[in-house]
Amino acid sequence: MSSKQDPGYDRVTRQTREFARIDEQVLRGAGRGPTAAEAAAAEHAPPVKERTRQAYKEMVWRGAHQRGEGRLPG
Repeated sequence: MSSKQDPGYDRVTRQTREFARIDEQVLRGAGRGPTAAEAAAAEHAPPVKERTRQAYKEMVWRGAHQRGEGRLPG
């Protein structure tokens, strides 16, 4: 099917088409690693508080053990 046969072809702006063309070139994977400045900033950042660490652990656990609508029993 050519692009002009696409339903709604005449309703999409040139700017939207250009964005979609660029967006579809996004690479898979974890993305770029930290820059040298980001890595240095992380080394000098204060340690994470234990309360924050526990909150994140709880969120991960809840996500992994979620039950309810849309989830298969497992």
